[in-house]
Amino acid sequence: MDTIAVLDFGSQTAQLIGRRIRECGVYAEILAGTEPIPESLVSEIRGIVLSGSPASVHEPESPRIHPSILELGVPVLGICYGLQQIVDAAGGRVSRAERREYGRSRLHLRQDHPLFNNVPDGFVSWMSHGDSLAELPADFVLIAESEHGLPAAVRNADSSIVGIQFHPEVSHCEYGTQILENFATGICKARQSWSMEQYVDTARTNIQSTAGEGSVLVLISGGVDSTVVAALILSALRKSQVHLMYVDTGLMRAGETEEVSTTLEQLGAEHVHIIDAKERFYDALEGKPDPEEKRRIIGDLFISIQQEELAARKIGEGFLAQGTLYTDMIESGKGVGKYAKVIKSHHNVRSPLVQKKRDDGLLIEPLSWLYKDEVRDLGRVLGLPEHVVGRHPFPGPGLAVRILGSVTPERVRVLQAADRIYIDELHKRKLYDRIWQAFCVLLPISSVGVAGDDRAYGGVVALRAVVSVDGMTADVYPFESRDILEISARITNEVPEVGRVVYDVSSKPPATIEWE
Repeated sequence: MDTIAVLDFGSQTAQLIGRRIRECGVYAEILAGTEPIPESLVSEIRGIVLSGSPASVHEPESPRIHPSILELGVPVLGICYGLQQIVDAAGGRVSRAERREYGRSRLHLRQDHPLFNNVPDGFVSWMSHGDSLAELPADFVLIAESEHGLPAAVRNADSSIVGIQFHPEVSHCEYGTQILENFATGICKARQSWSMEQYVDTARTNIQSTAGEGSVLVLISGGVDSTVVAALILSALRKSQVHLMYVDTGLMRAGETEEVSTTLEQLGAEHVHIIDAKERFYDALEGKPDPEEKRRIIGDLFISIQQEELAARKIGEGFLAQGTLYTDMIESGKGVGKYAKVIKSHHNVRSPLVQKKRDDGLLIEPLSWLYKDEVRDLGRVLGLPEHVVGRHPFPGPGLAVRILGSVTPERVRVLQAADRIYIDELHKRKLYDRIWQAFCVLLPISSVGVAGDDRAYGGVVALRAVVSVDGMTADVYPFESRDILEISARITNEVPEVGRVVYDVSSKPPATIEWE
C-alpha cells in the first residue's frame, strides 16, 4: 500500500500528522526518525514527513534524521523542528529568534508551489517555535513568510525537499489538511487507498496473530475506548477466548455500573465479570493527594485485581487488552522513539505492572495509534450504537483525578451528585452533543457563603466544558450566561456540601483538558 512515513522526533503531534494524512485516504505510518526505515516498508514509501520536536538543533543530544532516509529518493516535508534540522544539516543557520512565534500567524506566499495549491495568501497558520531560520542554505528558496517577516516555508532547488515552520496538523491551522493532502497526493503521488474499514481488517488480523488461541482479558471502564476495544476483539476472536472485566472502583459516575452491565450484555460476550472493589481503591488512595501517585496506585491495583480474579476463576495468565489511545501514549512520554516528554502519566501506560505486560508481549492495544474521534468512527464501523460511541471521554482513573487532593467516599459522593446534575442539564438543554467533553472537578478548598440568613462554609466545584476534534487541542465551550447560571444554581441548591461553582475558561494548550 502506498505509504507516507511520518518520522517522530518527540513531537506531541507526530501521530496527528499521520491522522490528517489518513483523513485524505492515504495510509501513514509513524516511525522513529533516528532509525532506518524498516526494509519491509521501503518499497511502499512514497514520501516522508519529519515531525516537530521539543528539542533544539543546537542541543548536542537533539534527535537527528538517520542518513539512510534521505537516500530513498522520495519527497520530504519538514515541519517545524523537521525543517530546522534539514536547514542546519544543509549548511544554513538556525538561531534563537528575537521574536518567538506561538499560536496564530498569517502566512504570506512569496512564490507559487504545489504544497500551497488551493491555499489562499494570508491564511492563518499555527506556530510553536522559539528557534527560527536565520540563513537559508545556498540552494534553498523562500516560498512563504509569517506576518512577522520570519521564514515560514522553503524548498530546495528541485523541490524534492520542502520545509514549513508552522504546524498544518493542528485543527487551528487553516487549510492544514489541504496542505498535507497536497504533499501526499500531489507531490508524492500516493494513492488514496486507506479507510477505517481497512483499519478494522488489519486490526483483526493483528489481534488474531498476537493472541492465537490464548485467553484475552479486556478491562472495561465503561467509556468509549474500552467498549470499542471489547467489540473489536469479540469480532476478531472466538467469544470463548474473551473475558470482559469491569472493576467497580467506586470512582465512577453515578449509575455507571448499571449502565456498563447493560452495554456488555449487548456485546454478546460469553464471559462478563463485574468486580466490586470500591473499598480496596478507597483504602489504597487514602491520604494520597498527588495526581501521579493516584494514577500509579489505580493502574497497579487494576492489574493486581485482574490477576487475582483470573486465578480465582481459573482462567490462567493470558493477554491483557485495553483502550489505550495515542493521546494517552504521547502524554505519558511513550511516543515512537525515545524523545517524547511526559506531560502526565496515564494509569494504563506508565503503571509498572502495565509496563511489564507490555515488555512481556502480553498487552493488546489496538487503538494506540488512533485519536478519540477516530475511535468513535471505528465503533460505528463495528455497529455500536450512537449513545455508546458518542459519550464524552472519561478518564481511566475515574473521579480520582477530578477530585483534587485526597480521595474519600464522601468527596466522591459529592462530586457524583454535582456531576450528575451537570450532565443531566446538558442533555436537557441539548448541549451535550455540541460539547466534546464536560465534567465537574471538586476542588480541595472551601469558600464562605450565605445560606438563608446564616453563614455557610461549603465546597467549590469547577465546571469544565470544551470543544475539540481529537483532544490534542481544545477550546472552552461558550455557554450562554443563562445556561451556566441556571446549572450553577441547581448544583448549589441540590448538593448542600457545595457552596460555590466556578467555570474553567482555560484552553488546551496551555492547560490540559483534565485538571490532573
